[in-house]
Amino acid sequence: MRVFGIDCGTEVTGFGVVDTDDAARQARLVCCAMGAIRLLKSKSMAVRLDQVHKELTAELERWHPDAVAIEEVFYSVNAKSALKLGQVRGVALLAAAQQAIPVAEYAPLRIKASVVGYGLAQKQQVQFMVARLLGLAELPEPADAADALAIAICHIHTAQTLALEGAAR
Repeated sequence: MRVFGIDCGTEVTGFGVVDTDDAARQARLVCCAMGAIRLLKSKSMAVRLDQVHKELTAELERWHPDAVAIEEVFYSVNAKSALKLGQVRGVALLAAAQQAIPVAEYAPLRIKASVVGYGLAQKQQVQFMVARLLGLAELPEPADAADALAIAICHIHTAQTLALEGAAR
Protein backbone atom coordinates (compact mmCIF):
# COMPACT_ATOMS: atom_id res chain seq x y z
CA MET A 1 0.00 0.00 0.00
CA ARG A 2 1.29 3.48 -0.85
CA VAL A 3 -0.15 6.37 1.18
CA PHE A 4 0.29 10.06 0.45
CA GLY A 5 0.02 12.09 3.68
CA ILE A 6 -0.79 15.79 3.63
CA ASP A 7 -0.30 18.24 6.51
CA CYS A 8 -2.16 21.37 5.42
CA GLY A 9 -0.95 24.79 6.41
CA THR A 10 -1.47 28.35 5.24
CA GLU A 11 2.29 29.02 5.11
CA VAL A 12 3.72 25.53 4.65
CA THR A 13 1.87 22.42 3.47
CA GLY A 14 3.86 19.27 4.10
CA PHE A 15 3.56 16.00 2.21
CA GLY A 16 5.01 12.55 2.62
CA VAL A 17 4.76 9.24 0.79
CA VAL A 18 4.98 5.97 2.71
CA ASP A 19 4.93 2.42 1.31
CA THR A 20 4.43 -0.83 3.13
CA ASP A 21 7.05 -3.44 2.32
CA ASP A 22 5.37 -6.78 2.91
CA ALA A 23 8.02 -8.76 0.99
CA ALA A 24 10.42 -8.68 3.93
CA ARG A 25 10.11 -11.29 6.67
CA GLN A 26 8.83 -8.58 8.98
CA ALA A 27 6.54 -6.04 7.26
CA ARG A 28 8.05 -2.57 7.37
CA LEU A 29 7.32 1.01 6.41
CA VAL A 30 9.38 2.75 3.73
CA CYS A 31 9.63 6.50 3.17
CA CYS A 32 9.46 7.19 -0.57
CA ALA A 33 9.36 10.98 -0.45
CA MET A 34 8.75 14.00 1.72
CA GLY A 35 8.62 17.69 1.12
CA ALA A 36 6.95 20.99 1.74
CA ILE A 37 5.07 23.51 -0.33
CA ARG A 38 6.13 26.93 0.96
CA LEU A 39 3.60 29.67 0.43
CA LEU A 40 4.50 33.36 0.38
CA LYS A 41 2.41 35.58 2.63
CA SER A 42 2.92 38.39 0.12
CA LYS A 43 0.80 36.50 -2.44
CA SER A 44 -2.99 36.58 -2.43
CA MET A 45 -4.87 33.63 -0.94
CA ALA A 46 -6.13 32.68 -4.40
CA VAL A 47 -2.57 32.49 -5.77
CA ARG A 48 -1.42 30.44 -2.75
CA LEU A 49 -4.33 28.01 -3.17
CA ASP A 50 -3.49 27.64 -6.86
CA GLN A 51 0.13 26.87 -5.94
CA VAL A 52 -0.93 24.21 -3.41
CA HIS A 53 -3.26 22.61 -5.97
CA LYS A 54 -0.67 22.54 -8.74
CA GLU A 55 2.14 21.18 -6.56
CA LEU A 56 0.01 18.55 -4.80
CA THR A 57 -1.44 17.43 -8.14
CA ALA A 58 2.07 17.04 -9.57
CA GLU A 59 3.21 14.98 -6.56
CA LEU A 60 0.08 12.80 -6.65
CA GLU A 61 0.66 12.14 -10.36
CA ARG A 62 4.32 11.35 -9.64
CA TRP A 63 3.70 8.87 -6.79
CA HIS A 64 0.36 7.25 -7.75
CA PRO A 65 -0.74 6.54 -4.16
CA ASP A 66 -3.43 4.04 -3.23
CA ALA A 67 -4.83 6.50 -0.69
CA VAL A 68 -4.44 10.06 0.57
CA ALA A 69 -4.49 10.71 4.30
CA ILE A 70 -5.10 14.18 5.66
CA GLU A 71 -5.54 15.73 9.08
CA GLU A 72 -9.09 16.65 10.07
CA VAL A 73 -9.94 20.27 10.79
CA PHE A 74 -9.02 21.23 14.31
CA TYR A 75 -10.90 23.89 16.16
CA SER A 76 -8.98 27.11 16.51
CA VAL A 77 -9.52 30.10 18.73
CA ASN A 78 -8.85 32.29 15.69
CA ALA A 79 -11.75 31.83 13.26
CA LYS A 80 -9.93 33.60 10.43
CA SER A 81 -6.99 31.17 10.66
CA ALA A 82 -9.34 28.19 10.76
CA LEU A 83 -11.14 29.41 7.63
CA LYS A 84 -7.87 29.85 5.72
CA LEU A 85 -6.72 26.39 6.79
CA GLY A 86 -10.05 25.00 5.62
CA GLN A 87 -9.47 26.51 2.20
CA VAL A 88 -6.08 24.78 1.92
CA ARG A 89 -7.66 21.49 3.04
CA GLY A 90 -10.36 21.91 0.40
CA VAL A 91 -7.75 22.31 -2.31
CA ALA A 92 -5.90 19.20 -1.05
CA LEU A 93 -9.14 17.21 -1.05
CA LEU A 94 -9.92 18.46 -4.55
CA ALA A 95 -6.49 17.40 -5.87
CA ALA A 96 -7.07 13.86 -4.57
CA ALA A 97 -10.67 13.72 -5.81
CA GLN A 98 -9.67 14.83 -9.31
CA GLN A 99 -7.47 11.74 -9.55
CA ALA A 100 -10.09 9.46 -7.95
CA ILE A 101 -7.81 8.65 -5.01
CA PRO A 102 -9.64 7.62 -1.81
CA VAL A 103 -9.18 10.06 1.07
CA ALA A 104 -9.06 9.26 4.78
CA GLU A 105 -9.15 11.94 7.45
CA TYR A 106 -7.74 11.61 10.97
CA ALA A 107 -7.94 13.73 14.09
CA PRO A 108 -4.62 15.16 15.35
CA LEU A 109 -4.89 13.20 18.62
CA ARG A 110 -5.40 9.94 16.73
CA ILE A 111 -2.40 10.59 14.48
CA LYS A 112 -0.11 11.25 17.42
CA ALA A 113 -1.46 8.27 19.36
CA SER A 114 -0.91 6.01 16.35
CA VAL A 115 2.69 7.14 15.81
CA VAL A 116 3.92 8.06 19.29
CA GLY A 117 1.48 6.22 21.53
CA TYR A 118 0.38 9.47 23.17
CA GLY A 119 -2.20 11.82 21.69
CA LEU A 120 -0.71 14.97 23.21
CA ALA A 121 2.85 14.33 22.00
CA GLN A 122 5.06 17.28 21.08
CA LYS A 123 6.25 17.92 17.49
CA GLN A 124 9.78 16.72 18.35
CA GLN A 125 8.40 13.42 19.65
CA VAL A 126 6.45 12.93 16.42
CA GLN A 127 9.56 13.66 14.33
CA PHE A 128 11.61 11.20 16.40
CA MET A 129 9.08 8.38 16.12
CA VAL A 130 8.51 8.97 12.40
CA ALA A 131 12.28 8.65 11.88
CA ARG A 132 12.35 5.43 13.96
CA LEU A 133 9.35 3.85 12.24
CA LEU A 134 10.70 4.65 8.78
CA GLY A 135 14.33 3.80 9.59
CA LEU A 136 15.56 7.29 8.69
CA ALA A 137 19.09 8.30 9.69
CA GLU A 138 17.96 11.84 10.53
CA LEU A 139 14.79 13.50 11.76
CA PRO A 140 12.49 14.39 8.85
CA GLU A 141 12.52 18.09 8.04
CA PRO A 142 10.66 20.35 7.94
CA ALA A 143 8.28 19.47 10.76
CA ASP A 144 5.36 19.80 8.31
CA ALA A 145 6.81 16.96 6.21
CA ALA A 146 7.27 14.87 9.37
CA ASP A 147 3.62 15.50 10.26
CA ALA A 148 2.56 14.44 6.75
CA LEU A 149 4.55 11.22 7.12
CA ALA A 150 2.90 10.67 10.52
CA ILE A 151 -0.54 11.05 8.91
CA ALA A 152 0.39 8.47 6.26
CA ILE A 153 1.71 6.08 8.94
CA CYS A 154 -1.51 6.51 10.92
CA HIS A 155 -3.51 5.50 7.85
CA ILE A 156 -1.35 2.43 7.27
CA HIS A 157 -1.65 1.39 10.93
CA THR A 158 -5.42 1.88 10.78
CA ALA A 159 -5.73 -0.13 7.54
CA GLN A 160 -3.61 -2.94 9.01
CA THR A 161 -5.74 -3.06 12.15
CA LEU A 162 -8.97 -3.14 10.15
CA ALA A 163 -7.57 -5.93 7.95
CA LEU A 164 -6.64 -7.98 11.02
CA GLU A 165 -10.09 -7.45 12.51
CA GLY A 166 -11.69 -8.54 9.23
CA ALA A 167 -9.50 -11.66 9.08
CA ALA A 168 -10.45 -12.58 12.66
CA ARG A 169 -14.17 -12.65 11.83
